[in-house]
Amino acid sequence: MSRSNGSNNIHTVTADDPPFLFHRGEGYTRHRLPVDSKVIYPNDPLEPVPDRRAAIENALDHPLGSDPLDALLAPGMKVTIAFDDVSLPLPRMAKPDIRQTVVEIVLERLDKAGVTDVELICAICLHRRITPAEMTHMLGKEIYRRFAPKKLYNHDAEDPEGNVDLGTTSTGEVVEINRRAAESDLIIYVNINMVTMDGGHKSVPVGLATYRSVAHHHSANMLLHDSSYMDPPNSSFHRSCERMGAVVAKHVKIFTIETTLNGNLFSNLLGFLQRREHAWNILDRLNYHGSRIGLGLLSGTLRRKVYNALPAPYGMTGVHAGDTELVHQQTLINVDRQHAVEVPEQFDVMLVGLPSIGPYNVDSVLNPILVQCLSAGYFFNFYRNRPLVRRGGVMIVEHPVENRFKMLHHPSYHDFFEDLLPQTRDPRELETRFERSYAENERYIDLYRNSYAYHGVHPFYMWYWGAHGMAHLKKVIVVNPVSELAARRIGFEVAPSMDAALSMAQDTVGPSAKIAYFHCPPVMMCHLP
Repeated sequence: MSRSNGSNNIHTVTADDPPFLFHRGEGYTRHRLPVDSKVIYPNDPLEPVPDRRAAIENALDHPLGSDPLDALLAPGMKVTIAFDDVSLPLPRMAKPDIRQTVVEIVLERLDKAGVTDVELICAICLHRRITPAEMTHMLGKEIYRRFAPKKLYNHDAEDPEGNVDLGTTSTGEVVEINRRAAESDLIIYVNINMVTMDGGHKSVPVGLATYRSVAHHHSANMLLHDSSYMDPPNSSFHRSCERMGAVVAKHVKIFTIETTLNGNLFSNLLGFLQRREHAWNILDRLNYHGSRIGLGLLSGTLRRKVYNALPAPYGMTGVHAGDTELVHQQTLINVDRQHAVEVPEQFDVMLVGLPSIGPYNVDSVLNPILVQCLSAGYFFNFYRNRPLVRRGGVMIVEHPVENRFKMLHHPSYHDFFEDLLPQTRDPRELETRFERSYAENERYIDLYRNSYAYHGVHPFYMWYWGAHGMAHLKKVIVVNPVSELAARRIGFEVAPSMDAALSMAQDTVGPSAKIAYFHCPPVMMCHLP
């Protein structure tokens, strides 16, 4: 796989450097870093394909390991189109969303072939249901009007009649997915791949699955010992998904459509957020100070709305269709083209600035559980071969950790934080003592099915998601949190400033500590030898 030359992405800090930008929740700040520290920058956005629609049409006509889509269609067929939910992409995509373009083209072909039994399912798995407004943003008004609500809807992992057991894998994992999809003549899955963890057999066997299936690969033991779920070839998590995909493929034909996007996350107004500090001009500095001060003056709710108001002007860098595994191989190459950065060594201390944009808090609060997941789970695991920070090293997190939860979306998260974490933070103990009671709690199930809450078991999985990173690191230090109680309850130590955090880290790993600032977003994958 092609990837960038690390020398172009790694900057050695000098005494003359300007302060470096750190995301901090729904805002940002800047810090001067110790001389000789390394700043690891993401790659510049790739050039998008010149004609999105033509590229999609070509992928459908020249699929990998499959007949062209048109050749698979016939009148009287039952076809289900499944698609990713709002956890991708982040931030949300400027209209038209790539899912809209793909689904429009697919529907044109279904109509031409005389296929009338068509339903569209948002593959939420155990995530919260998607609102009509979010559905409309993803698929456009015309598709929503034509199909919603009876033929365009969210997957329901708790519908007793709506899911079907397809059997078990070679290792005994239960494979249970959406009944409509399983009983179709053809599933067409429309995917967006932002990181290497997504797509492939993580689409149908996970996105359309139930707790009985997901529990196998979201277990505390698996996620504690997975070398990195961002490195599919070396991930036991992905092996489990692949085994489940093989079972699904015996029952129903799947035609996968995967797209990749570039790293163009911010509009021109916020362009300074993805320019290197040395390249800032006067307008960048004015925009930084103006937006930081403006956001700081707003209430939390209004600040979140403003912070998320500007959709990202992503460009599509590739699209492939056909056999799931063959398609995903090409998808991973494309993801690497955008995100892979060569890093020649490990470090003692890893610095991250966390935005409040995460896959599980769209239109919501990045609560303390999700702070742990985003930092020790996602940011820590953006590596291949070896972690960016050595075992026994330190992660320093810039984020205003607050003891706040949006109860519409995260009722079980609140109870997990208040009732369980004071008893134990050990993922295995949490799984053994409490997971099933949350997963089967009737109130949480009702809120998942009939409101907009994440499934009752979801906070457990996000806690396990960060377990590998938390076990690898000697400590995680958060800079100046709003709630010290919340920070300490999730296992973080607290420092009043970045300088104090660096001093605490050096007390742990030694005064000559090698320090790396993981300058993200946009996302990047560190490839270490």
